[in-house]
This record gives sequence, structure tokens and C-alpha cells, in this order.
Amino acid sequence: MSAQPLAESLIQSVDWLAVAPPAIAAAMGIVVLVADLFLPEARKPLLGRLSVAGLAVAALMLLPLLDGDRSTFCVNGHARACSYTADHFTLVIQFLVLGGALLAALLSVTNLDDDRRRVPAGEFWFLLLSSAAGAALLPAARDLATLIVALEVASLPAFALVGIRHGDKRSAEAALKFFLSSVTATAVSLMGISFVYASTGTLYLTQVAQRLPHVDGQLHTLAQTGVVLTLVGFAFKTAAVPFHFWVPDTYVGAPLPVAAYLSVVGKAVGFTGLILVTVVAFPSYADVWGPALAVLAALTMTVGNVGALRQQATRAYSAVRLLAWSSIGQAGYLLVPIAAAGYAKNPQKEIGSTVAYALMYAAVNLGAFAVAALVGRSRALNRISDYRGLYATNPLTALLLAFFLLCLAGLPPGIIGLFAKVTVFSAAVDAGLGWLAVVMAVNVVIALFYYLQWTALLFRAPEGEPARHPVPASLTAAIALTGVVGVALSGAPQLVLRFAATGLF
Repeated sequence: MSAQPLAESLIQSVDWLAVAPPAIAAAMGIVVLVADLFLPEARKPLLGRLSVAGLAVAALMLLPLLDGDRSTFCVNGHARACSYTADHFTLVIQFLVLGGALLAALLSVTNLDDDRRRVPAGEFWFLLLSSAAGAALLPAARDLATLIVALEVASLPAFALVGIRHGDKRSAEAALKFFLSSVTATAVSLMGISFVYASTGTLYLTQVAQRLPHVDGQLHTLAQTGVVLTLVGFAFKTAAVPFHFWVPDTYVGAPLPVAAYLSVVGKAVGFTGLILVTVVAFPSYADVWGPALAVLAALTMTVGNVGALRQQATRAYSAVRLLAWSSIGQAGYLLVPIAAAGYAKNPQKEIGSTVAYALMYAAVNLGAFAVAALVGRSRALNRISDYRGLYATNPLTALLLAFFLLCLAGLPPGIIGLFAKVTVFSAAVDAGLGWLAVVMAVNVVIALFYYLQWTALLFRAPEGEPARHPVPASLTAAIALTGVVGVALSGAPQLVLRFAATGLF
């Protein structure tokens, strides 16, 4: 009599609409890899168009999911637990990930055309789509096993993307540093998750949250160790200090579109995983991860901004290095609301602040990288000094770069950057973290100096013959899209700032 209910409980029904966004990206990756075997060399650019179309379709498949929360791969029991949930939080992060991957793909189309001898097109697009599929899966993961699998599916192709240029020692070295740091993070996370599973007997995030406070006394130390190791592993993924050492060299060594992808999508993956394990799985340990993340936030924003401040305008690749160190500083700001969530009775508002800031950062940072890709076409060393007089040759591009930098700095007319920083600042103050708010204010002032210094350089008289920057169609589309999104968000900041008021879970 009991065999039939047991068999029914083991039957899994799949909600294909819910899993469509990451599934489409993964399927398109396979299509591109197979097509690469049959296309002649002259028609390889078609693979880029297929990849862009696949990512666009995957992003559009988010629209039918707006009606309500959907879950799949669920088991029945005393508490309903699912491995995949497409709620508001999932959809917003998937939009950020797939949109960021789409813009990185647009940048890559031009990059591959210029560098096709050293970068195999089929492998490149397969790796990018595979990584995007893993990144889109991660925010929907609601058990620790799926979370780790999604994290590795997003990360493993990224290693190869960084070192994909044949014969480039700098690229190979960057890939090795990225690989070693990421493997270390994964090993630490897996050990932590194994300890959590051993002490709670479950991998589902909601069940972990229910059982952790009631762990048997003999397993209490094991549970504490598991929580700490899991948090340390995800801190690696967010490039928080002191786990940031790989970022500058990796961004410089990677193809510029890949660096842009890592700065936004890679960061989104790390922060999403951190949010899920802290707020959803480990809320009972908020007194541990709250203060720890607050200290990490202060260190990360300070080290990142000081590192960006030290970049010399005439040094090779100084523009990319400045953006790399700036991204570390921005990671510190993103950590502030997550730390504040550890002190809040209802952490939804604080998590909404992180997501709102991440959406602003994704749009304008990708825009800055797009302009850097444009300048790099005629100035291979991509120094900050190479941007002097950009307004004289490309007025609209210079104005857009100035706008992106002002958004990152939090100055008008970059209204969305200003409001996003105020939202993060308010989260720290409301949580009683006054000291962290002061550290953030100091860092905002430090960042103003190097952002404004770069902005002013755009409008100075060029030295010698100004370099002309022809703009290919795909690069034009990437710059235009990020510009439109940035301006739209500055005109209507409530589009993303409402997440800070309403929350997402």
C-alpha cells in the first residue's frame, strides 16, 4: 500500500517554462559548437550572430514568468522544498546576467573579427553561452548542490575564456591566477557545504534554515565551521578583500569583452550566491555573517579605491586596471546592504538595495568597458592618457563615457548612481552601522578624484594628431544600449530603486 505514494513522491515534473532562460542559453551553446564543425572559415561570424540571438531569446523568455512565482524539481514532505524557483529575485538577477552576457557578446563580435587568428570563434561562443547558462541558473537554485553546480558551470568556461588567445603569455597567466583562486574558493565552499549537510541532513536552503538553530549539541561546532567555510568560499567569488588579488591581472590579460563579462556577470554570480546562503540558508547565524561582511565591505571598498587611485595615466593598460580596481571598490558597496541584512528583522529591503545597486553598476560599467574596447581598437595599450581629447574625435562617445564615470562616482547627471549610493548608505545607517557609513562616505570621496580626473581628460586638447576611432555596428549597439539604459535609469530611478523599498523575496 505504501509503495504507490512513495513512487509518486519520487516522480519529478519539470516546469519547462520556468527553466527556459538558462536552458535556451545552454542549448544555443551546443548549437554553436556543432555548427562550428560544418561552417567554413569565411562564415564563422555567423556564430556570433547566433549567440547574440540566443541570449536575446533567453532574456525574452523572462517575460512569461512575470505572472507569479514558479518552482520545479520539488519533493514532497513536511516542508515543501524545491531545487529551482523562479521568483522575483530570480528573474531580476537572470535579467541582469543575460543582459550583461548579451552586451558582452556584442563587444565580442568586433573583438573576434579583429583577432580571429588567435581566438577560435566556435569555442569562444560555446564557452560564453555555457557560462551565461550557469550564471542564469544560479539565482534560481534553492539547494546547496544546485548552487555549487551552477557556480561551477558559470566559472569553468570563464577560465578558458580568459586564456583563450593562442600564444598570449599574459592571457595564460591571467587564466592561471583566476583558475587557482576559483578552485580554492570552490574547495572551501564544498567543505563547508559538506559540514552543513552532515549537521542538518539536508541540502535545501529553506530546510537548512529551519534545522540549523536546532542542531544537536555534539554537531554544533561542525555546523558553525560549515557556515564559516561556506561564507569564505563565496567571499572569494565576490572578489572581496583579501580574496581580490586575481582581479587586476585577470582583467588585463583577458580579452576586453571577457573582462567586461567578468566585471558584471561574474560579480553577479558571486553576490547572488552569497545572498542565498546568508539570508535564505543561514539567517540564524546572522550575528556571525553580519559583522564579518561589514568588515569585508569596509576593507574591500577601501583597498579597491586606493588601488584605482594609484593607477598612472601613462602606464600600459592603466584604463583597464583602473576599471578592475574600481570594480573591487564597487564590490565593497554591494556588500554593505548584505551586511546590514544581518542586523535587520526583515532583510528584504537591504537585499533589494544590493540588487538595485547591482543593476545600476551593470549598465554603466559595461558602458565604460564598451568605450574602452572602442579606444583599444586604435590604441592597443589602452592607457588612461590615450583618452585625452576623445571629445574632439568622438563627441558622443566621450559624453557617454563621462556619463558612465559620473554614475560610478555618484555625481549628477548620473542620478541613478547618486541615488543607488544613497540607498546603500541608508541601509548601513538603518542597520546601526554608522562606522561603515562613514567608511563608505570617505571612499566615495576618494573615488571622486580618479573618476573626475579621467572625465576631465576626455575634454582636454589632444596632444599631437588625434586618434580616430571607427565604430563597428556591434560596438555601436553595445555603447548605445548601455547609454540608453543609463540615461533611462537616471530619468526614472524608481525603475530599480523600488526594489530597495519592496524587497524581492
